[in-house]
Amino acid sequence: MKPDPAVTTGSVAASSADYKFRVRDAVVGAQMLFVAFGALVLVPILTGLDPNVALFTAGVGTLIYQVVTKGRVPVFIASSFAFIAPISAGVKQWGIPGALCGLLGAGVVYLVVAGLIKARGIGFLQKILPPVVIGPVVMVIGLLLAPVGASMAMGKVEGCAIPAWQALLIAGVSLLTMILVSLRARGMLRLLPILCGIGAGYVMSVVLGHVNFSGIAAADWIALPRFTAPSWNLSAIVFMAPVALAPIIEHYGAVQAIGQITGRDYVANPGIHRCLFGDGVATGVAAMFGGPPCTTYSEVIGAVALTRAFNPAIMTWAAITGILLAFVGKVGAVLASIPAPVMGGIMTLLFGAIATVGLQTLVRAKEDLLEPRNMTIVSLILVCGIGGMVIGDRGSFALEGIGLAGILGIVLNLILPRARAEKCGGA
Repeated sequence: MKPDPAVTTGSVAASSADYKFRVRDAVVGAQMLFVAFGALVLVPILTGLDPNVALFTAGVGTLIYQVVTKGRVPVFIASSFAFIAPISAGVKQWGIPGALCGLLGAGVVYLVVAGLIKARGIGFLQKILPPVVIGPVVMVIGLLLAPVGASMAMGKVEGCAIPAWQALLIAGVSLLTMILVSLRARGMLRLLPILCGIGAGYVMSVVLGHVNFSGIAAADWIALPRFTAPSWNLSAIVFMAPVALAPIIEHYGAVQAIGQITGRDYVANPGIHRCLFGDGVATGVAAMFGGPPCTTYSEVIGAVALTRAFNPAIMTWAAITGILLAFVGKVGAVLASIPAPVMGGIMTLLFGAIATVGLQTLVRAKEDLLEPRNMTIVSLILVCGIGGMVIGDRGSFALEGIGLAGILGIVLNLILPRARAEKCGGA
């Protein structure tokens, strides 16, 4: 792939990071963190993890990713939305330390897949995880979260005393603002719909008298994030590890996307196996500190395209900014003061969007869902994943939810015979 001439002009390098200090790079890097901030902190807010820890692990994870990929890929990695449902369920069932063990297992899945790609090429991944498997699994991720979003939008969650009509008003303001910004805003503002939605909902909550500022006033400016270490839990590993398959595919697509923007083939150099390995190590390290798994951020990729800031070193500044903010106690206190309906309004769209991405995967692949084999795979993934089916004992070892959906899809895809026409077409 030939580099875009626009990429190689000016002071910004596209092939590898240029670490010569420039104030402009530091400012642009901080801006990249700002673009990712809304989604980055949303995951820990929804799952019970510490947002300041998520900021820290996003920064550290991005630095690790840059080392593994030889400072060539201009991406920022942070909290993965694919893990919201399993983390939430895992925290309720095993507590935060047990859930973190499951996330550590998810990081290992990244490393295994990276090793297999290194040994056998990318074709094997496409064989065991075709669109007919990935599409419905991603849909399960979004649809499992739908009741959570609706409950928060209505204020029907523990600790929320906001009347239903006011809760829906706050949620509606958040949702409408996010939609309008994503559709009508221009320039950098268009990359911040989540932040704008949260801000508008927060202001409405203040107007209605539903924000408690005492925690913000009491919080220290400088404070250590609430780091938490994982504790061994095999059930959590089995429950969460298969979820890594969805962000692995997402990461592969993101690396291709940023390559098209910069004019570089990152799949070949530094290699998709290095990219996935870096993401896996970052996810494992995040779990060791109590942070959510890491994945590439499409918002930041969009910001890279808009600003033409192709130097990977800019992501170093974004990472450093995130690490520094993690130790500002006021940041966590402000995030903790956000009322549930504000986030509920945001989630009603975001969780539906996750399911839509899964559906789009099937549409783009032009899968015939009425063909018996495809219908069987998609139907069983959806019903078993969303319907609450559990295989095993939750007290010791159990498969359910997204983990069950992912493993079931892979197994069905490998053992079900393909249609005669499909066999002939592939011959």
